[in-house]
Amino acid sequence: MKYKIFGCKVNKYYLNQRLGFFEQSTENTDDLFLISTCEVTDRAKSKWLRETKQAIKSWMRVAITWCGTLRQGKLIEESAFYALYPELLERKDKILLLWEAPEGEEQAAHTMFTPATNVYTKHFLMIQNGCDNHCSFCLTVMKRWKHWSRPLEEIIREIQEVEANGGKEIVLTGVNLAAWGCSDTKKAEETKFPQLLEAILRQTTIPRIRISSIGPEYANDAFLEVVQNPRIMPHFHFSIQSFSDHVLGLMRRRYDKRTLHSLLTALRVQWWPWVSLWADLIVWFPWETEEDFLETLRGVEEFGITKAHIFPFSAHLKGETIPAFYFLDQVPLEIKKEREKRLIEVADRVRAEFIRAHQGTVHDVLLEERGKNGKWKWRTENYLPVEIDWMYHRGDIVRLTY
Repeated sequence: MKYKIFGCKVNKYYLNQRLGFFEQSTENTDDLFLISTCEVTDRAKSKWLRETKQAIKSWMRVAITWCGTLRQGKLIEESAFYALYPELLERKDKILLLWEAPEGEEQAAHTMFTPATNVYTKHFLMIQNGCDNHCSFCLTVMKRWKHWSRPLEEIIREIQEVEANGGKEIVLTGVNLAAWGCSDTKKAEETKFPQLLEAILRQTTIPRIRISSIGPEYANDAFLEVVQNPRIMPHFHFSIQSFSDHVLGLMRRRYDKRTLHSLLTALRVQWWPWVSLWADLIVWFPWETEEDFLETLRGVEEFGITKAHIFPFSAHLKGETIPAFYFLDQVPLEIKKEREKRLIEVADRVRAEFIRAHQGTVHDVLLEERGKNGKWKWRTENYLPVEIDWMYHRGDIVRLTY
């Protein structure tokens, strides 16, 4: 089976689950091309739709899965799917729509399959799925639906299996992963995520623990304390979106600029200059003024955002749409790109300064994969890229000077 994956780390988790399921089944998948879809932006939808059309031309069966096949957490009906994506209708005889989890809704919420021989050196471990926030720019919540948390025992057991198979690094992931333990993702004060991290530290010996993208509102004092443990990598990715209170309100986010400043300052003070701070940012949201934009620009510089994932606002014109689609002051994409370009220039400069500051520092790096140039790709604790042609084994951790 051939596959192409788009989208988030949750997609990567389910890919490993599905490959493990196929390894344990007797189904012949030699004629199957698996397409992992993403619904975050129209740009993302265009990518997997283009890949699907190309795959249909040369493969006997094309399986489509993940967010593109979901609606409110359930597998979308064929008629509804092709109403959203009519360009695929004429070849529906070659297309198979799949649940996210290998055997459907019940397994998605309650059961895990033995993963395949890990496709990635890092083990992506989903601890939570779904979201209740209904931010005005987000389609993912409508696709995956309500929040639920995986049981602690199941999470610990999966990490122990990774350890038993020689794994050195896990990446905790989820749609709104720091809401683990909450009854509702709108109740950030209920988060048990710090307690989960403490349990992982007590009950496992995995040497490297990474945390995927989290909402700033969940990063409380208990979180700031537990992440000082050296087994938790000093690399944090926050779903910030904007540093402007005006825009955050329009987005229906559940934090403000003061929350961001307090959190990012605390992390910088704790770990300066080691900590790597990543951020998701949206530019030219409807009604975003030049001053709103400049607040985000200043935030990237002030807090040294070491990598910015920058998206021009997407109203989702392809398929299902979002509440902000109906906002006035929608801006043409070509104008959005100008603001995106300005932010990228600042973010690239900040990142270059961060990398230069690490020249000559000593790191424990994880060997991940061999690049197209033949050199091995490594990652430092704070996720700086390294390329070395030394001969080691995939998954090795080696100390070196950056």
